[in-house]
Amino acid sequence: MDSLATLATVLQHAQSERDQALAALRQAEALALAARQQREQLQTYRVEYRERWTTRFRQEGTVALLHCYQGFAGRLDQAVSMQSHTATQADLRLQQARELALAKEMRVAAVGKLIERRRVELQRIANRREQGQTDETAARLGLARRLASIHP
Repeated sequence: MDSLATLATVLQHAQSERDQALAALRQAEALALAARQQREQLQTYRVEYRERWTTRFRQEGTVALLHCYQGFAGRLDQAVSMQSHTATQADLRLQQARELALAKEMRVAAVGKLIERRRVELQRIANRREQGQTDETAARLGLARRLASIHP
């Protein structure tokens, strides 16, 4: 029974680690989604900005205004690039969190199976012991009956 108590403790620890991994997974999912959404917003804004200024420059524009547009467009490109990198990194962390959560879940399942096998084994041993006691009691009763029939 000590081994089952120890395994129960191991199972609780494994479940706790799994729960922490699942919480980290949910957080990684949220961060990855937010990073992707922000990247998409920046990309959409960049397209709209270019379209708006392309239309504006068809009408009229000064060189200074063109330089201002190009400077901001360059910074916007950098922001999109940086956010794309951030989103990629967030997706990598998400994948790692998924793998860790899966490993922790598999550990919980393995410990659970081990506990079940131990319970079955202990039950089998207890049944064997009980059967042995029953056989011994039956043998004693049989001997007592034989002795009683010989010496009435």
